[in-house]
Amino acid sequence: MSRITEIIESHPNTPDGLHVQPLSDCIVACLECAQACTACADACLGEEDVAHLAQCIRTDLDCADVCTATASILSRSTGGGLATVRAVLRACQAACAQCAADCEAHAQMHEHCRLCAEACRRCEQACADLLAVIG
Repeated sequence: MSRITEIIESHPNTPDGLHVQPLSDCIVACLECAQACTACADACLGEEDVAHLAQCIRTDLDCADVCTATASILSRSTGGGLATVRAVLRACQAACAQCAADCEAHAQMHEHCRLCAEACRRCEQACADLLAVIG
């Protein structure tokens, strides 16, 4: 059991029917994706042809910000407000899909882009999985 799962389960106001594992999995995926995107953007800046990677850097940074915000909102989700949760999950899915596509375009040349794309696809799926259980 992860620390995130333990904290969610220990919350004094956890609503009945809360799907703890998909919630916890999504928070972890968001945090890992944010880290991967931040590191990928930094690695892109270290590459010789930075101008060629400008769009990738932008989507990396956008995705990192969206994933960080999503993880924060999901960490506070035990009090309700499912409309906001659904909206942020959809936004996170979209940011991850775009970032993954941009990084996949460079994955043959840059290992950091390949790894980032994988993290984005995992996060995109984790958001979809959580959306499926919260309706």
